[in-house]
Amino acid sequence: MNYKTILKIFIPLTLGIIFIYLTVDITSDKERKFIFAAFNNADLNYIGLSLFFGALSHLSRGYRWLFLLNPMGYKPKLSNAILTVFIGYLANLGIPRSGEVLRATFLSNYENIPFQKTFGSIVTERIIDGLIFFMLVLAGLIIQFETIWNLLVKIKFIKIGIILCFIFLIIILSIYIVRKLNLSIALRLNSFLKGFLEGISSIKKTNNKFLFIFHTIFIWVMYLLMFYVIKWSIPETQVLTIKMLIPAFIVGALSIITTNGGIGIYPLSIALVLSSFEISKEIGLSFGWIIWSTHTILIIILGALAFILIPLINRRSNF
Repeated sequence: MNYKTILKIFIPLTLGIIFIYLTVDITSDKERKFIFAAFNNADLNYIGLSLFFGALSHLSRGYRWLFLLNPMGYKPKLSNAILTVFIGYLANLGIPRSGEVLRATFLSNYENIPFQKTFGSIVTERIIDGLIFFMLVLAGLIIQFETIWNLLVKIKFIKIGIILCFIFLIIILSIYIVRKLNLSIALRLNSFLKGFLEGISSIKKTNNKFLFIFHTIFIWVMYLLMFYVIKWSIPETQVLTIKMLIPAFIVGALSIITTNGGIGIYPLSIALVLSSFEISKEIGLSFGWIIWSTHTILIIILGALAFILIPLINRRSNF
């Protein structure tokens, strides 16, 4: 076993332990007691069903990734694609948006794919998922306009959207300027950008667009189902309809996107929305804590296992 093999095994394990520690450390004793109390009164059968739907969405995301990598001439192992997805989710709990970089890095390392191409394909995923989420927000506005609009105003969603568009325009302008420069450093950047853009445009070349679209829809249906079935785990929330839960799902998703996994803010966001439908703050917090904590634990377990398994699965190529 050479030093590279040792690094590939022990560095991922160390990172995994650090992320698990950070996730546990940032929750207070009071919050942990609240979670345990909510679990004592919840129906574990529906919690298990929610976790099942969540796991299916994660597996589907790993499989869908292959449809973006294959057109570029790369055939990564399905196991590596799925495990790096788990690693990315775990990393995002510690440092927001770090998971995308770490996910691309791990797959590049184990599959010998240029980082810029794996990262570009992930950006494509996020753009597509962003469009799906935007359509869901529009659907939610049609169903519960006043409730969702007031909540979006409260969390300054409109300002966030404008800022993101401005950042996107700056990135596009920067790419254009760099591609026109002739300096040596610019040439290296240009090479990186070419690979990055190839990763982004891989969706155009995928051989099976139907399956890619199917898995994209499947992922989001699983997201909705894993959220929806939790209503049956608490007697007081069983009266909630899909029309009432969609605003909560949207605001909850926004809290996850804008923070490191929605830590702390997710249950509060859910409680805020459900209070609009005469659900008490305590019950709303219980609902939010149950779904957030169970799926966070799932990600911690899957992410930790991924950190351990990925060097073992690929150990033959390391000797």
